[in-house]
Amino acid sequence: MSDHENKVALELEEEADVAFLRRVIEGGYAIDLDDEEVEIVGRDPFLIAYGLRDLEERCVVTAEVSRPGRARANRHIPDVCDQLGVQWMDGFGLIRSLNFSTSWRAHL
Repeated sequence: MSDHENKVALELEEEADVAFLRRVIEGGYAIDLDDEEVEIVGRDPFLIAYGLRDLEERCVVTAEVSRPGRARANRHIPDVCDQLGVQWMDGFGLIRSLNFSTSWRAHL
């Protein structure tokens, strides 16, 4: 694949679905987030909502690690994904799932 084809395969070109976004915020964070908490949560609910839209074919990739004891706006992506049934993995999981290799050892 070319660099352009790789980029197109990894980019998600769609609008966020408000119903899924609301489900993520209310079910994964809190129904009554104040303005400060909304700022803390940031864009994470959008990312999770995209994953929620197709539970079989989509997976959220995050650098965050699970911290199950956190509440409300301080929840981490893996914990919200787990609660909502959204698949997730870290960057190393992505590399493994794509069977990515630099083949650098072959040149030694």
